[in-house]
Amino acid sequence: MRWILVLAQVLDVLAQWITRDSEALRSPGFCPCSKTDLCRPVSADLQHQLEVVVFDEGEMDYQHYDWPKITAIVFSDNSKEQILCIAHENKVRVILQGKITMKVLRNGNSQEQWLKRTLNVVKVLNMDGIYLEMSGAVVPGGPEYKALSRLIKKITVLLHSEVPGSQVIMNVPWFPDCPHGRCYDFVTIAKSCDFLFVMSFNVQDQMWDECFAKANAPYDQIFTGLADYIGLGIDSRKLLMGIPWFGYDYPCMKLLEPGRCRIQKSSHGSAPCSSLIATPILYKDIVRLLPVSITGRYWDDDDKSPYFVYKVNNTYHEVWYDDPESISLRSSITVKLKLGGVGVLNGNNLNYSVNPIATMQTEEMWNALSPVRRKRRIWNI
Repeated sequence: MRWILVLAQVLDVLAQWITRDSEALRSPGFCPCSKTDLCRPVSADLQHQLEVVVFDEGEMDYQHYDWPKITAIVFSDNSKEQILCIAHENKVRVILQGKITMKVLRNGNSQEQWLKRTLNVVKVLNMDGIYLEMSGAVVPGGPEYKALSRLIKKITVLLHSEVPGSQVIMNVPWFPDCPHGRCYDFVTIAKSCDFLFVMSFNVQDQMWDECFAKANAPYDQIFTGLADYIGLGIDSRKLLMGIPWFGYDYPCMKLLEPGRCRIQKSSHGSAPCSSLIATPILYKDIVRLLPVSITGRYWDDDDKSPYFVYKVNNTYHEVWYDDPESISLRSSITVKLKLGGVGVLNGNNLNYSVNPIATMQTEEMWNALSPVRRKRRIWNI
């Protein structure tokens, strides 16, 4: 069976957490790369001063990534098989996406099956670890609260033992005060796994004050959110700051002036307004739209974010996004707070065409991830 078919089947199993016997998985050993060495996990001796984790959503853009700047790439279920080969050729870890469901947390047998299957999938596909998201709210004091922490510890110990050099990354909200019921034992989980991926964006999914279009990742708020994690006693080097290569297109109920786009009320949780009424827009589409806007690029000094206004069908739209200037400012937070690195959503969001303007814009976005980390080998003597 071709490797890509195995990939699709195995990832489908992983996504649904089907509890069938492990014989359903193909044993490790099959290699789709031209050199078998490229199917071996990246050596545990390869460590980084600063992690740059890039999420990939499939297609062929990965061929044009700035690989020397990447330390790990998070695989989606529709990524091409060759991404493993090019990643390992560049000494970049390949991390598999996975989910933890409430069913798994509530049932001891399901947890053991989950652990077994997760390990098998990582080994079968020659991966270097797993990126985990929790599906469902977790309440402090509830049985799932402690079960989640125990499960993260078990999978980390298991993977580190069976796949030396592997990484376990756990997705967490942009601040630790239980947004949307996501109340995890952040301190315990951080001690167990390799990194917490802090989603330092989508800050406006709950707006508590005025209902106006706002920055996706306002500087002060994401700085405070990360500092709050550190304030809990979490080692700052365990934190990866999320970097959004996308923005939000808000339709204005009324445009008072640029930067004052009143939006429709749409409650989310107990908040009266939300960015959910906006349309997500990729950076490569943002730079195509900006030249035909009616305002050109504006800059918000408070949130340290750019925005612009355009009009279509008699409706004004205000687009808030991040570009090389705002991302460079956010990347500097890694130095100020001594973070472990950054995580980029998504590598596919840039324009990798041969157009010289697009090439320059894309290069600037990759360079904005500086301070650039350098790969280095640490040898145990």
